[in-house]
Amino acid sequence: MKQTSSALVDALAASIAKKDSVLVYAECFTFTLAVGTVLAYTNADVPIAYRGQLFRADGPLVQGLKYRSSVGANVDRQSITLAARPSDIAVGSPMLAAIAAGQLDGCLLRRDRVFFSDFVGGTVLDGVCMFQGRVSTIDSVGRTQATISVASDMVLLDVDMPRNIYQPTCLHTLYDEGCGLQADVYATPDVVGAGSTATQINSTAALAAHAQGSVVFRTGANAGTRATVRQVVSGVHFTLICPLPVAPAVGDAFTMFFGCDHTYATCGARFSNSARFRGFPFVPPPQMAV
Repeated sequence: MKQTSSALVDALAASIAKKDSVLVYAECFTFTLAVGTVLAYTNADVPIAYRGQLFRADGPLVQGLKYRSSVGANVDRQSITLAARPSDIAVGSPMLAAIAAGQLDGCLLRRDRVFFSDFVGGTVLDGVCMFQGRVSTIDSVGRTQATISVASDMVLLDVDMPRNIYQPTCLHTLYDEGCGLQADVYATPDVVGAGSTATQINSTAALAAHAQGSVVFRTGANAGTRATVRQVVSGVHFTLICPLPVAPAVGDAFTMFFGCDHTYATCGARFSNSARFRGFPFVPPPQMAV
């Protein structure tokens, strides 16, 4: 059952009882990126203020996200189309370029239907959450639109069984609750050096330990962008797995975080965290198991 205020319930009940009544509402979409940035858009032609959030009317258009109701613990999987112009900016770069660069990875998505007592953009009665979930996969990104697969929060229950998997490498994600390490302890701040590109960042602070780690830009056109470090030449530069949406400028500030290859040796030598290692490095290979 959908939750809403008694005022909206009464208004809907009165509308049902009244012949030829007209419901006035707008669809509002909230994208919460993994870095914490919130993007809010509406399909109305005027901005909508709802629950402390301003939903822009001049942003990308979201189509295809429908309300679905079923019995049982089923994951609601849908495909949406997000049409954007070059002027639609997200985390410092054009929306479609940001999507192609992976900025919507791990993004939370919510669709609310907001009702008005008079006209769209007027007095808000309340709203109803029609869908809440997360981005599953980016199916395609073109010049004018992107096709995205989304799944309801029930997808979190769609996990492989059994729970424990026996493998040589650690099952924890670096810096998660199970790992127990604090990312800030292994953070290295620096600025972009001269001659850097969207893929290779020149930095005298680069260390071998940053390989397979991440970098978050604090200033410049890529502010808020997180990227994964592929390889490092200590004291010279580091290379990213995917290029940044925009080539960084000299002096742009960023923070690098140590990476981990999830082996027992790295866990102990680099992080002194062997007690939390959740791998089984001494499990015999399959051809030796009897």
